[in-house]
Amino acid sequence: MLLNYNPRACLPSAEDLPDSDYTPVDNELQDLIPSLLKAMLALIWAERMDWFFGIDMGIYYDPSQPAIVPDGFLSVGVPRIIDSDLRLSYVLWEEQKFPTLVLEVVSHKRRKEYTQKKEEYAEMGILYYAIYNPLRKRKQKLEVYELQAGEYQLLSGEPVWLSELNLGIGRAEGSYQGIEREWLYWYDEQGERYLTPEEQMISAQQRALSAEQKAEKLAQKLRELGIDPDRLDP
Repeated sequence: MLLNYNPRACLPSAEDLPDSDYTPVDNELQDLIPSLLKAMLALIWAERMDWFFGIDMGIYYDPSQPAIVPDGFLSVGVPRIIDSDLRLSYVLWEEQKFPTLVLEVVSHKRRKEYTQKKEEYAEMGILYYAIYNPLRKRKQKLEVYELQAGEYQLLSGEPVWLSELNLGIGRAEGSYQGIEREWLYWYDEQGERYLTPEEQMISAQQRALSAEQKAEKLAQKLRELGIDPDRLDP
């Protein structure tokens, strides 16, 4: 388990360990959904450099065990960038921080997200465990668990508020990379969804267009009054 090791022992570094389990994802959503959350977080926490969001990256928690590779995970309290080569994997005896949130996206091929992985993340001490299953019809598509007294308890409501992150997570219909479907998004404390990078760009374009249209209307009014707007002092 993390940190239960002899500090004098020669432990492998990230460069010494495999940076992938070489297992392809079962579904494109397993990459796109965490990628959207990461892109949004880069805007929400643009001023912060104390977090890291990994996608399909190995988490090494025991030098004698293979890495666990979730679809996505968020760690707070670690450097966002360690050097220009970025992280190869997330090695707990180097990072000294457990991820705060782990995300698994379920495809048609189950990978023990509700059983074995849930137990493993609880044993590791991961505070929040989110499972998104877009194929579910009768049960909750998004389940978020919080570790309490060593066991995961299902959190209620949606968006689900994650107090340790000061963020909510939930589902909504939207567009990402031109794909219209249900996605996972971050939310603020009032339950308002944060904008995606694409939405922020469109919003900025709309504001710029609106400002231009207002300026043109004002210029037209001035011309009607016999004033040349181009000759006005700036």
